[in-house]
Amino acid sequence: MPPPPELADAWRTARPEPDLLHLDSAAAGRSSRAVLSAVTAHLEREARTGGYVAAAQAAPELDRVRADLAGLLGHAPQDTVLTESAVSALSVLLEAWRLPPGSTVLVSPGEYGPNLARFARWGLVVEAMATADAVGHVDLDALRARLAARPPALVHLCHLGSHRGVVQPAAEVVVLARAAGVPVVVDSAQALGHVDTALGADAVYATSRKWLAGPRGVGVLAVRPGLLDVPTAGLESAEAFVAGRIGLGVALAEHLALDPSRVHAGLAARGRATREALDGTAGWRTVEPVDEPSATTTLAPPVGWTDAGVETAQQQLRVEHGVLVTSAGVWRAPLEATRTVLRVSPHLDATAEDLDRLARALTAVS
Repeated sequence: MPPPPELADAWRTARPEPDLLHLDSAAAGRSSRAVLSAVTAHLEREARTGGYVAAAQAAPELDRVRADLAGLLGHAPQDTVLTESAVSALSVLLEAWRLPPGSTVLVSPGEYGPNLARFARWGLVVEAMATADAVGHVDLDALRARLAARPPALVHLCHLGSHRGVVQPAAEVVVLARAAGVPVVVDSAQALGHVDTALGADAVYATSRKWLAGPRGVGVLAVRPGLLDVPTAGLESAEAFVAGRIGLGVALAEHLALDPSRVHAGLAARGRATREALDGTAGWRTVEPVDEPSATTTLAPPVGWTDAGVETAQQQLRVEHGVLVTSAGVWRAPLEATRTVLRVSPHLDATAEDLDRLARALTAVS
């Protein structure tokens, strides 16, 4: 069943009416009017008082942002810093950590391609965890054995991938790694605001712009004390999109007001409804199990389609039918993905009529 009507209505009425049918929250969510107002208000403050003065005046607001993020990530406010994106947060973490070249990083099967590039840049050796099924859930028994036999320097887990709406058993991975004395870093870029992210990981990072629907250009990194040789606070950049950070604070307040657990359940319900509505449409098949607890659905194309055909279909959906989804290429998860898929990621405000519209458009472009 879909999310509760009052939850969907609250999400919908807080936002400007979109020009397209927006089913692309995994790329960038739609910010609320309050978020947009907060961003523009701070930009005006910068114009009136000067950028550095405005930033100093906003310090209490930014402290609240860190505190709210820390609560969602399961860390302390003083161990939580603001960055420019999730990818920049990982870069900052690796630069501060300075793991010896040749160190092994055990990664989730659907590890994000740009993350792999950063591991390579630091000379780290990547090994993918074994999977328990065809959609890429981590095999916990195999992981336990691997940790006991040859402990890696680090376990890095994408809680949800960029190419597939599969939720990894992140809390269980953290418990296993901790028992083996191996630190765990969780990429929560697709998870924050989507599923529970308070996992007890040694470090976690995420972005503002996806399921929280905050501004682009803002990320977060939280690190447990003692993991690094430098203080966490020193990782935060002084030159930053402060207005965006203020906007993220408003998005967080809205998320907390709706009750994160209700939002998570509502998004899982939206994902189930999406998969039920779209599977088999014009030969497109859903990749995820119908009851996967996420709002992201990926659609494998009809038999015989090429990657270029999927990319063309995505463009036709937007230009000819006014429907916004993502063409998710192999580069997003090169250790696991074998073909380009359509990624459909509606938020709480999507309706059955919206899914019917997408189904009709898919039929038309197919």
